Amino acid sequence: MNYPNKVIKAGEKNSQIVKAIQQRLIELGIGALQGTGTFGPKTVSAVKQFQAMHRDRFGNPLIVDGEVGAITWEVLFDDGVPEQHEAPAPLLAKAIEVAKSQIGVMEVPPGSNRGPQVEAYLASTNTPPGNYWCAAFVYWCFKKAAAELGIPNPVVKTAGCLDHWNRTNAVKITTAKAVNNPSLVVPGSIFIKSHGGGFGHTGIVTAVNGGFIETIEGNSNPNGSSNGIGVFRITFSKINSIEKGFIIYG
Repeated sequence: MNYPNKVIKAGEKNSQIVKAIQQRLIELGIGALQGTGTFGPKTVSAVKQFQAMHRDRFGNPLIVDGEVGAITWEVLFDDGVPEQHEAPAPLLAKAIEVAKSQIGVMEVPPGSNRGPQVEAYLASTNTPPGNYWCAAFVYWCFKKAAAELGIPNPVVKTAGCLDHWNRTNAVKITTAKAVNNPSLVVPGSIFIKSHGGGFGHTGIVTAVNGGFIETIEGNSNPNGSSNGIGVFRITFSKINSIEKGFIIYG
């Protein structure tokens, strides 16, 4: 059975999906289940037991919440949620290409939010040197991509992550929707994090691997943290770590 593009949890009405989960847990000898198709307390307990015993594809412990989302589904059934590595529109593909060409750009000096290329990113949004630049990096990548394709750049001209989220007219996928259905997120999507107090972080998705995304991020660090020192490829982040959601142009 393929992942049903929603989190399966207590009260789930689709008994066929619940029975498949219960039968798999029974095969693994986990929980005192009878395969009734009802996602009740015993099934919640069995799922939690399974989660406590297993790790995701990157070796991280599963979240023990008794719910079967994309990541738990992949481990439970040894069947990955479909992956996406190709952008669905020329602008998104070109923006990824441009972003890849910037991997390794560093601040000069580190920690200054300055440097020749960093200042070029900021200047593209009319933002003075020394400011946070992750959103400006995204805008610069799409601006260059659009210019190479000979089309207008549809991305909001801003160096503010949350300003971008609030002002865009593009398709917006909230994190809750993306967690339920990772296929809604595509390569070339722009993720938006919110850290509170008006601060956030952003970057470009390059691939979607089930409940995980691969990204290229400016003003970041090798671990994907915000206000970092350069442009980095982040090989995996959980979709549920993106507080706001995803913006899709093209």
